[in-house]
Amino acid sequence: MAPTLVAAAIGAILAVALLGAAFDRRAVVVVVAAAVFPDLDAVASLVVPGATNALFHAVWLPLVAGVALYWDTAAATDSRLRARFGWRGVRVAWVALAAALVAGIGPDLFGGAGANLLYPFHDAYYRIDGRLLFSTQEGVVQTFVALGAEGPGLLPFPSPGTTASYPIPTWVNPDGRPGLSIGADRELVLVRSGWQLVVVAAGTALLAVRFVQARRSGESDTDRDRREVA
Repeated sequence: MAPTLVAAAIGAILAVALLGAAFDRRAVVVVVAAAVFPDLDAVASLVVPGATNALFHAVWLPLVAGVALYWDTAAATDSRLRARFGWRGVRVAWVALAAALVAGIGPDLFGGAGANLLYPFHDAYYRIDGRLLFSTQEGVVQTFVALGAEGPGLLPFPSPGTTASYPIPTWVNPDGRPGLSIGADRELVLVRSGWQLVVVAAGTALLAVRFVQARRSGESDTDRDRREVA
């Protein structure tokens, strides 16, 4: 699975880009927490067979959350979320949902170990990886979609296997199987490649700059209020 630090960094980037005026420490914590939440299924794999990249990487939980958010904030006459947390709560909730999908599930689905999108109703991991190019001899070539490919998957994307045949090792559960292996060798991977290091560095830098800007803006507003009172 993609390192949790990378998911957190992508969540931080989304927080900077999408929170707008709702940006503050609490909002960033909520968004980053939503980004790393899907990785908790690795802990569940200690009890639930094949839960890694399946239990919280399936589309059902974000789908239900999205429908509930839309109903409460757009379709319903009175929004409970808006009444309790205001417009900031609504913005943070939507950005957190985007972070769970893009930062939490995306890195594993696109080029990572894969995500079991339809679990538990259909057991098959999917991994979208490949290339898209234009060749002067072959024309447009893409390897993302495998039409007619054999395997357990229903979608037109390569499937590396099922929860029974494709265990995903993690720091929490190195062999991907139920049970706590006390003596197993555990490696806590922070980044696996150079591009992941770039993402982490970019997320850290963006957060730092955004917090400095927010602090300066807050100081400016305070100074203006003091002048108006005087």
